[in-house]
Amino acid sequence: MKKLLLATVFSLLAVPAFAETRIAVTMTSFDNPFLTILLHGMREDAKKKGVDLIAEDAQLDPAKQLNQVQNFVANGVEAIIVNPVDGDSTAAITKTAADANIPLIYVNHPPAELDTGMPEKTAFVGSNELDSGTMEAEAVCKLLGGKGKAVVLMGPLENHAALVRTKDVETVFSRPDCKIEILEKQTANWNRTQAQDLVSSWMTAGITFDAVVANNDEMAIGAIQALKASGANMKDVVIAGIDATPDGLAAMKAGELDVTVFQNATKQGEVAVQAAIDLSNGKTVAKTLWVPFELVTPDNMAAYAK
Repeated sequence: MKKLLLATVFSLLAVPAFAETRIAVTMTSFDNPFLTILLHGMREDAKKKGVDLIAEDAQLDPAKQLNQVQNFVANGVEAIIVNPVDGDSTAAITKTAADANIPLIYVNHPPAELDTGMPEKTAFVGSNELDSGTMEAEAVCKLLGGKGKAVVLMGPLENHAALVRTKDVETVFSRPDCKIEILEKQTANWNRTQAQDLVSSWMTAGITFDAVVANNDEMAIGAIQALKASGANMKDVVIAGIDATPDGLAAMKAGELDVTVFQNATKQGEVAVQAAIDLSNGKTVAKTLWVPFELVTPDNMAAYAK
């Protein structure tokens, strides 16, 4: 009998602590390289902690994302993680989760309620965008010796990160010690192909620049492709991005990308899962959980290569 009791105890100990916790995730898009890393971070951390993670693709559609959250609530999940398609259209998502008393974690892209006040059991996990564009622009300014001409590739205009990163660049480039003139500033929607087409059109129009400052690595790579296709000498143009994705680091290793800023997508995913677990277990979680940005250059890129 004693052996049987001991076997039972050990059997119970072997069961993961959160085996019955179900966390549902809705992502802006499964096709975005950075968000792929973010989702992988969530999945791996959930697996380690014995959590059942359900992930759905909103396919860049705010209405579809709201519907997914409503379905998560109807299915009685213990917590919901949302990577918002549109930060200005999150009120209905927040209300849906709050009305159902289900913990809600926004990740990477902040909701509008971050400024107006989020309800109980709601938090945001991300990196402070005031640092990202500032680090990027300061590094570009240093490489150009405080003067020159630049073009800026923006993310979607409804995206908080794109707006703040662009404003950061404008602020740095208007400082007395950094007189960089911005010749063009347009959106390429985080997309490599759109960025390549846009930069190609600028060059065809006769616009000459000393730097391309992109809101993310994908658009920076698109700019690189446009410049290489035109026969430009990559050493004559400073190319900067943000995220330090594997493709971005590969471009840096090849001597084509000069600056990027590491946004730790894996860590954001891990923190989001832990926050969801804590809230579902009645623990208190800070409303905002920051994962710091880090500047990456050819001098230190080896530390970020996987």
